[in-house]
Amino acid sequence: MSILLKPIITEKATQDSELKNTFWFEVQPSANKVQIKNAIEQAYGVNVESVRTMNVYPKVKSRFTKTGVVVGRKKFTKKAIVTVTDGETIDLYSNL
Repeated sequence: MSILLKPIITEKATQDSELKNTFWFEVQPSANKVQIKNAIEQAYGVNVESVRTMNVYPKVKSRFTKTGVVVGRKKFTKKAIVTVTDGETIDLYSNL
């Protein structure tokens, strides 16, 4: 199973990629920074300067229905913000 799940393409992530040369990815929750760095370097052929990670904890949602209260929650995810060396870039739109 791959460590990289998908790139995160939002307005904030796109602005960071243009101004700060950083790219956002959703990764496996069990992956550490060294594994993420190696996976990015192998997949995209770039040199990674730093990796920052954040855990996104699930939100609990509840709603009232005819049969009673339904409670559920979203899944636990992990995001990685990868800084690439100057002069290099990752083309996230080539696979679309």
